[in-house]
Amino acid sequence: MTMHLTSWQHGRATGPQRQRGFTLIEMMISITIGLAILAGLVGVLATNSSNSKTNDRTSELMTNGRFALNSIKQELREAGFRGYTWAEPSTPSPWTNISNGDACYGTEAGASGNAFVTNMRQGVWGSNNANPFAATCIPAARYAAGTDVLVVRRLAVVPTTAALTANTVYFQTIYERGQLFRSTAGVPVPPTFSGTTQLPSTFELQIFVYYISPFTVSATETPLVPSLRRITLQTAGASAGTMTDELVASGIERMQVQYGRLTTAPDTQYFNTLAGTSSDTLETPWDEVNSVRIWLLARNTTPEPGLANTTTYAMGDANFTATDNFRRQLFTTVVQLRN
Repeated sequence: MTMHLTSWQHGRATGPQRQRGFTLIEMMISITIGLAILAGLVGVLATNSSNSKTNDRTSELMTNGRFALNSIKQELREAGFRGYTWAEPSTPSPWTNISNGDACYGTEAGASGNAFVTNMRQGVWGSNNANPFAATCIPAARYAAGTDVLVVRRLAVVPTTAALTANTVYFQTIYERGQLFRSTAGVPVPPTFSGTTQLPSTFELQIFVYYISPFTVSATETPLVPSLRRITLQTAGASAGTMTDELVASGIERMQVQYGRLTTAPDTQYFNTLAGTSSDTLETPWDEVNSVRIWLLARNTTPEPGLANTTTYAMGDANFTATDNFRRQLFTTVVQLRN
């Protein structure tokens, strides 16, 4: 006998089962897994952020340190350049003192700004761990104690072809001699070399006094950001013929310099300083310097949380030990003098 179910009976017997939701345990497991994944992502982001900041700090150190070192190297390679002559420069005609030049020399008696500026026989000169100059050259508050001061004198690498600038110091040279002169506000008249048919060439005199300052902008900046600075003999514009302060690179904390010269030993010996003043026109050991060894210590502009820097940096005769949370990088090189 065949049985036929009614539609109501068929739906009741074969209809879908009632749907179930998540249990409390399942929801807790899901939330725990989600939180674990989220924590992992946060950790990855934090690590990436920390690595990015570390890379930025390292990049800052490398950029500032390399730029500062290259700036000094570029001037040292041409230190002592006298144009087309090797002869001792003739005594220049008297001129009014260079602004601030009368302060950029040491404690030697009777020295003047002219003596410092015209001392071309010294391509390089330096003081060891002290500021030898007056406050109108390098103010005491602007000098980082225990760092070296480096003086570089040279001519521009190419002679000037433009009209001479008033008050600028020039060096006119022929093969057998040369002489410094300072152009005037009227018609600049260079020296006349009698007894020769050679056509003289005229070069700008360039002088740089490198030093370390404990700050970049002002003594009230927070935090203090050290910097490499230099006093430069200006050759153009309204400041031509004056020695003015310039920023070379921010973030340079220490500078140490040693000077190489040949002695009775079979190779170059390096000295922290040599006998002779910055305005000494007589022959001194500074005339025999053939290379310069430089150490520059770069420091970040801001402290790094969690970093305890207690490193000792060996720099010539004055090692420096850090006791803070700033990241640092030491740069060093030896520059061979060409002239």
